[in-house]
Parts: sequence; C-alpha cells; structure tokens
Amino acid sequence: MTDMTAGTPAATPTFLGHPRGLVICFLTEMWERFSFYGMRVLLIFYLTQHFLFTQQQSSLIYGTYISLVYVMPVIGGWLADHYLGSRKAVTLGAILLVFGHAGMAFEGAGAREFLTINGAEYEVITSGRGETAQTALRIPGQDIPLMATPEGLAVMPKTESAAALGLPDVLKAGDFERRIERDGVIMTVFYLSLALIISGVGFLKANISTIVGALYEPGDARRDGGFTIFYMGINIGAFLAQVICGYIGIVWGWAYGFGLAGIGMLLGLVIFLWGQPWLAGRADPPDPEKLKQRGLGFLNVEWTIYASALIMIAAAFLLVQAPRITGGIQLIAQFAVFGALIFFSFRNCTATERDRMLVAIFLTLCQVPFWALFEQTGSSLSLFIRDAVDRNVLGFTVPATLFQSLNAMFIFTLAPLFAITWVWLSKRGKEPSTPVKFGLALVQVGLGFLVLVAGISAGADGAKIAIAWIVLLFLLHTTGELCLSPVGLSMITKLSVARVVGATMGGWMLAQALAGYLSGIIAANTGAETIGGQITDLGAAKAGYADVYSQIGWLAIGCGAVLLMLSPVLKKRMHGIH
Repeated sequence: MTDMTAGTPAATPTFLGHPRGLVICFLTEMWERFSFYGMRVLLIFYLTQHFLFTQQQSSLIYGTYISLVYVMPVIGGWLADHYLGSRKAVTLGAILLVFGHAGMAFEGAGAREFLTINGAEYEVITSGRGETAQTALRIPGQDIPLMATPEGLAVMPKTESAAALGLPDVLKAGDFERRIERDGVIMTVFYLSLALIISGVGFLKANISTIVGALYEPGDARRDGGFTIFYMGINIGAFLAQVICGYIGIVWGWAYGFGLAGIGMLLGLVIFLWGQPWLAGRADPPDPEKLKQRGLGFLNVEWTIYASALIMIAAAFLLVQAPRITGGIQLIAQFAVFGALIFFSFRNCTATERDRMLVAIFLTLCQVPFWALFEQTGSSLSLFIRDAVDRNVLGFTVPATLFQSLNAMFIFTLAPLFAITWVWLSKRGKEPSTPVKFGLALVQVGLGFLVLVAGISAGADGAKIAIAWIVLLFLLHTTGELCLSPVGLSMITKLSVARVVGATMGGWMLAQALAGYLSGIIAANTGAETIGGQITDLGAAKAGYADVYSQIGWLAIGCGAVLLMLSPVLKKRMHGIH
C-alpha cells in the first residue's frame, strides 16, 4: 500500500498510512524485546537452580544486571547522536546481543553442592528444572530423595543406611553447612554473555526509538500513532518471549530457552539490515565525514567507537560481578547528574523554566520507588511464585515463568481503555495531571504487594497460596505502570529546557538504573535458605516475604499519598503544561 502524493506528510512510500520504515523498526524491536525478555524471564531461575547461587546472591546479580541495562543506553545514545547515527548504533547493538545470547545458550555443567551434616560431607544431586526438579542427597551406596514438606526438606525414605549416618528426618537451616563448587571457565562465559547483552542493549534500546521519531517530519500528526504501533511491538515481543522461551527453558533445558532468545535477536538483525532502504537515510550518521577522520592510533573515528564498545563490555563484565561497587557508582552518578541539573536550573533559567525543570527532576526521582518495586517481577516475585504459589490448574502445573507474561497481557487489554479514558476526561477538563498520575501509580504498586500479603496471611503457615492473589497483584502493577510509564518521557520533553533535554532524559534513564539496583537490594532481603534450589522451610520463607512486601507496600502507598497531596503545588509550578 503506497502513497506517493507530493507535498503531504505521506510523500514517501507508506504502509497502512505510516512510513514503511516503521515496519522495520517494529519488527526489529519486537525481536529484540523477544530476546531480552526471553533471557530475563529465565535468569533468576538459572542463577538459583543451575549455578546454585543463594536467593540473596541471585537477586543482587539480577538487580545489578537490570541497573546496567538502563545505564548503557545513555552512553550508546550519546555516541549515536554525535558520531555513529542510529542505524550503525542499532546494528552494532544487535550484533553484540546475538553473541551475548549465544553465550547464554552455552550452559555447561552446573554447580555442585555439598552439605556437611554431623561432620560428614554429602553431595546434593539435582536433576531437571522448575516443576521437574528432583533433589537427592548422595550417601554411600545410594541417593536419598529430599522431598519438600511444610516443615522443610524431608529425607525420604528414611533407610537404615540414612539412620545409621545420623541424618535428620527433615533438613532445616542450622542443620548443615553448605559448600558450592562452580567451574571458573563457565562462570566467565556467563558473565561475559551478560556483559555483551548489557552493551548491546546500550547501543540498540534508545536508538531504535530515535529512528522511529526520525521517520516523521516535525508536526506530523501520525507521530503519536506511529509510536503507539511501535510500543505494541515491544509488548508483543515481551509476551511471546515470556511464554515461549520461559516454557521451553524450564521444560526442555536452559540452553534451548536462551538459544531461542538468541535466534529471535538474529531474526531482528537480519530484518533491520534487509530493510535499510525503507529507512530512507533517516538513521544515517550526523556527519559521515567525521567518522572517516583519524581517531585512536591507526583507527579512524568510526572504528575507534567500535573499539570503545570493548571498554563498555569490559566494564559491564566487572560491574555485574560487583553489586556493591555498582551501587556506589550509581549514587555518585545520581548526585552528579541531578546536582548539575539543579545548578543549571537556578543559574541559567528564567523563573518559569526553573519551576518546570525542578518539577521534572522531582517527578523523575519519584519513579525510583515505583520501578524498584515493579522490578520484583523478575526476581523475588518469580521465586515466590515458584516456591509458594499453588500453580496447579486442572491437573496442569503452570510453569512459574509464564506468570511474567501477565503484565504484557494486561497491557494489551488495558492500554486502549486507559487511552480512551484519558481522552474522555481531557475533553471534560478532568484528566489528572502528571503528578497525580505518578501518585496513583505508586499507590497501585504498593497495593499490589499488600494484596499479596493478604493472600499469604489467609493461608496456613506451610500452605501455598492461590493463583488469584498473584493475578490481582499483576493487574494492580500494570494499571500503575499505565499511569506512569506512557507519560514519563513525554513529561521530560515538555518540562525540560530545550538546551538540556538530552541531559534530563539521561537523568530519567539513570533514575531507572538506580531503581533496578534497589530492586535487587529489596529482593535480597526476601531470600530464603535453599538446598538444590529448593527452599528448606516454606513457612519461614512466606513470613519473610510477607514482612518485606508489607514494608515496601506501605512505603509505596505513603510516597504516593505525599505526591498526591503535593500535586496542586507541582501543577502550579508546571505553568500550564499538563
């Protein structure tokens, strides 16, 4: 379907009324999100079951990874804006992602776990994944299964050999000392794969969106619709990945799940390279001649930038293994960026500009508690669902990975309703302001956790909770997301002074990075004692989850209530910008 009418916004070839290049961006981002979420949905289970990290360690690694994923686009976006252009940056990012996912598919031998009981050391043997996982204690001459019970991991059946060794009937924390052996080469491949994915997202994530914007001329009425279509691609990719890669990874094997995610990214790269003519040069470098100038040593500027990607990979490789150092760098970056923006606001802005900038900065920081709680989806909530939720539906045990797809499913169904509601309220002059929407988002994410706490309290100490409580949590988190995420970036572009809008957008990304790191800290506090990836005491684990989730739930509601009370003042300081 092509429109070649000159003198209109659609003077270039179109598809369904939009520039053809939107199709390429849609499919590229869909497959990139498929690969990203396909890996993400499996990561926490891979860490706890394959590498046998404790739940605390796994949560910190996960949070550090998510944090770096939000930091790197600031660097990748700057290099694309000033040198590479979006097309070259996206291509580089996609290549790095393909290699990263290929590395994740190389799972190698898992970790080995040993328990010292009554002075003697025994190896824990784990076979299968997720619902098929079976754990046994290897004693001389036989393997004794360890069965999950409300009281702990029961040593069953209790044979004469086991009794003679003095093994307890039920293994609980304090009954043993734990030792883990991991292959250094395999761990290096794992961390390098994460580093490649982090750096690849850094070059691709921000720049594919930039290409979408470049397809439309200033003032083109089709722009918002184009971005809506583009973001549908994000959610389609995320939904398919969480269902397909999650299921295959748990049922068939880690390598198959991670490998399928990598194939998705490879498809995205092929589509992007094939569709270059459809982008009509909109994503080319800002100054192609600058890329040919001499750079570092015998390299020109372009290849110097490609070489600098190695520095990004090396930094990510080291930082993802050092959560505390990453957290310290995060705090320093936050103080530096937001301190500079506040200083600029008072020194270089008019009174109206200063008020708007300060509101933008304040709201940017208000997103931190929201995303820190929301990101529990991929860490503590996933482990909670695996261990503490009755997932049996009509005789079929629903894999824990599939629950992450609820968010994308609710986005599909509720986003149009929210869009219609905002328009309907706007026509009547009753649409909530951006600060009110942010406040409502915080209240809803907090309510989601309090609902889950209610579900935990409703059951017996050692009993698993019903699926309905989890579904309601995801529903509240999604409605909260729809109040905050779609309006956040728009808010930055409207309130920020034009000459520092890029820096302010960078602050938005850094705030999300801090939230990712904090999500790992929160999740680590919910961690329970495990053997072979299975918790030893379900009752104690549920109590720990309830305690942490209750605290963060009320904290989020409190933050949301304060923001709602401040909203009239913030709205006034926005000086007419809604």
